[in-house]
Amino acid sequence: MRILNICAYSWETGGPPKIIFDHAQVALRLGHQVDILSPISRNEKPYTVPEGARLILCKRTTPISNYFREFSLELYQFLKKHIHEYDIVHCHGLWHFGTLAPFMIDRNVAKVITIHGVLDRWVYAHNNWKKRLMDTLAQKTYLRRADLVQINNTDEREDVLRYLGFQHPNVVIIPNGVKMSDFAKLPPHGTFRAKFNFPSDKKLVLFMSRLNVKKGLDLLLPGFRDYVRDHPNAMLALAGSDDGYEETVRQFIAQNQLGDSVKLVGMLTGDDKKAALADADLFTLPSYSEGFSMAVLEAMAAGTPALVSDRVGFGETIREHKAAELVELTPAGVRAGLENMLGNDALRRQTSQNATTLLKAQYDIDIVAKRLLDEYAKVVKA
Repeated sequence: MRILNICAYSWETGGPPKIIFDHAQVALRLGHQVDILSPISRNEKPYTVPEGARLILCKRTTPISNYFREFSLELYQFLKKHIHEYDIVHCHGLWHFGTLAPFMIDRNVAKVITIHGVLDRWVYAHNNWKKRLMDTLAQKTYLRRADLVQINNTDEREDVLRYLGFQHPNVVIIPNGVKMSDFAKLPPHGTFRAKFNFPSDKKLVLFMSRLNVKKGLDLLLPGFRDYVRDHPNAMLALAGSDDGYEETVRQFIAQNQLGDSVKLVGMLTGDDKKAALADADLFTLPSYSEGFSMAVLEAMAAGTPALVSDRVGFGETIREHKAAELVELTPAGVRAGLENMLGNDALRRQTSQNATTLLKAQYDIDIVAKRLLDEYAKVVKA
């Protein structure tokens, strides 16, 4: 098959580029063609491209793209000229130009939309007037026309039903996956602590995601503040690019005199990311909403015990397999979770083992990528 993914394929975007990268590696290995079409701004850094895939970058058209997310005339022109060359066009997310343009141009090529959690009640409530305007213009109509809607979990099935007012006839649940072999060998212990000046004798809690309010930082920071007052042998590393919340974080740290206990280390990639996971005593993501968190999957794959909310995309599975500690979404809940996990070495070890077993059985990338390719084949033949 000839596959075209459309996504803002940059390091700043978050999880979708990593998901596309991993799926593309499997598809290429199995003999398929994979192209990635991405709007991009001058200050963004393109994500790594799988060997054998092609990345087509299109400049965002300003000032329109400041209001109409990822608007790009170059992207539109590319699709108008080349869309018929593909068997599958896979759009990632909703309410941006890359998800609308293929439907505006063509009715013949099979089209797939992955929701990526954006219909969750919490997410949908934010910037709602813009979303309602987009819905009125086209988005609901085009989602109805999609040949396949990929969701990551059962909650998203209800989200699609609530959004459309009826159940789309072809919705498939395929979770995100992780390449376990990428985490089979981690940097030596102490590498991250030495580079970023975290003492070796303190428990290290790692938050690794975009600095955005939906990630639960308004809960994590006061919860950690209250915890560290009684347990000064702990530190919190905040790893991630600014997504509108960094200044609030810095103000909180300063106002609460947490400069010696909380550090922002920026976005981590490659070996730095792996080194952080290797050195962390606990990974945490008390998020309000995730489609299916790659950050949590990667932490589990690295063997780092996790403290997360049940909104990370597979909360019920985590609870069933005891693959992480699930945290109540309050500052007190975060503190209690920290007390429970950091105070019990045996619990952290068991949680890590449970997570590894779960990932190998259900979320290895070879398993989930082949399921998606099978679904592609069905809509291409239809």
